[in-house]
Parts: sequence; C-alpha cells; structure tokens
Amino acid sequence: MAKKKEEEMSFLDHLEELRWRLIRSVVAIFVGAIVAFVFKDVVFSSIILAPRTPTFWTNRVLCELGGYLNTPSLCINTVPLQIISVKMAGQFNMHILVSLVLGLIVAFPYVFYEFWSFISPALHTKERKHANGAIFFSSALFILGVLFGFFMIVPLTIHFLGTYNVSPDVTNTINLISYVSTITSVVFASGVVFELPVIMFFLTKIGLVTPEFLKKYRKHSIVIIMIVAAIITPPDIFSQILVAIPLLILYEVSILISMRITRQRKKKAAEESKS
Repeated sequence: MAKKKEEEMSFLDHLEELRWRLIRSVVAIFVGAIVAFVFKDVVFSSIILAPRTPTFWTNRVLCELGGYLNTPSLCINTVPLQIISVKMAGQFNMHILVSLVLGLIVAFPYVFYEFWSFISPALHTKERKHANGAIFFSSALFILGVLFGFFMIVPLTIHFLGTYNVSPDVTNTINLISYVSTITSVVFASGVVFELPVIMFFLTKIGLVTPEFLKKYRKHSIVIIMIVAAIITPPDIFSQILVAIPLLILYEVSILISMRITRQRKKKAAEESKS
C-alpha cells in the first residue's frame, strides 16, 4: 500500500515532501548551532583556538616524534599564533559563523538521512538493499574526514601560513575572520573529500565513472595529492606522507568500490540476456 502511494505521488507532492525534509534539516542544523553558541568558551578555547598552541595534541605528538627522529622541523606551532579582531562586530560574527558550521557538522548524519529518505524510493528494491549502509558509511566518513582535517591538516596549515613571510620586515598579525575562515574551510573540505568512496559509488552507479578511468588517472591523482600535501605541511617528506596516505587509501578504496559495482552490473546484464 505504501509503495502504491509513493508511485501515485504527484510532482507537487514530491516538492512538498522535499520542502518538509529541507525544513527539518535546517531545524536540526540550527539546534546544533544553538548548542554550540551557548557553549562558547568550550568551542573557542578547546576547539577553534587550540590548534595554534604548543599544547594541542597534534603539536605535542609531532614535536615528541621530531625529537625521537631527530627532525626538528616536525616541532610545529611552538609559539602561539597571535589573533586579533579588527572589526567592531568581528568576534560576534565569528561566534555565529562557527556555531553554524559546528551545527552543520553535528547534524550532518540527520541531514543525509533526510536526503537519502527522499531519493531512496526512486531506487529499485535490490539497489536499496545494496545501499542500506549509505547513511552510516557517509556519516562515518564525513566525521572521520572532519577529525582528520582538524587534528592533522589544520595544525600543519596554521604552522605553514602563520610562519610564512615574504620579508623579515613584514609581521604576521592574523585577523580572527581569516583564521576562523581558514579552519572551517579546511575542516569542512576534509570531511567532503573523505566522502570520495561514496561519491564514486553513485557516479559508478549512474555510469559516469568506471574502474578503468580511475586506474588510468591513478598517477595523476597521486601527483595532485602529493602537491596538496606539500603545500599545507612543513618542508619535510614525513609530514607530506602523513597527510597524503589517507587520501591515497580513499582513492584506492574508490577503485575497489567502482570495480564491485561494475561486476554486479555485468552479472545482472548476463543474467538478463540468458533469460
């Protein structure tokens, strides 16, 4: 009966359903944002401003590792980066922006659930069965990407950009807006990049990507990943590899997923041709 009702839904009914799912998603984001807004001290002192200090977990571990490997360049952010606010409403605006970003990150599993619930009725029963874990894996990969971005890429980025200078006569005095924008963009981008296997799953499903294509451009992807890692890390090969390895693993996982989907498609086509 429910299936029949789904099939009989008009275009306007679908729009109405989409509207309510978007509303619920926005409400979830705002709830998360309000919680983040209330706990301002924890959000800024323990999260946003923490990676710039020597006591941050990643900075301490890398510094200890640098001493063990006799590689001083691994000791990053030894001097806390000085942050200033040059606009009257600068700190208040950043408080709101950070709260919204954290609200989006916290609400991401629910937002994806609403999105998936909207598109899943359009899939065949067998396709829905194969994609049952989409919500869990997408959410897990996104959170994993956010954590990787925050604990690995952000400290390295702060160290590189905060200490880089074109001349000794120029002093780096970082604006709060610039600092927060850099951190939020890096963290959110890292979360999206970790969705690569899920993205490749859907692109392979609709025929836009093949395993052969991914294998053909594997070398190009390795070069691009290493260049990105070299830009955001200190000038040593260890840090570059540390950042590049998870991205390379994700690319290889994407190839395996694409191969599996392609095999399933060929098997299905063979079974249909026999019948």
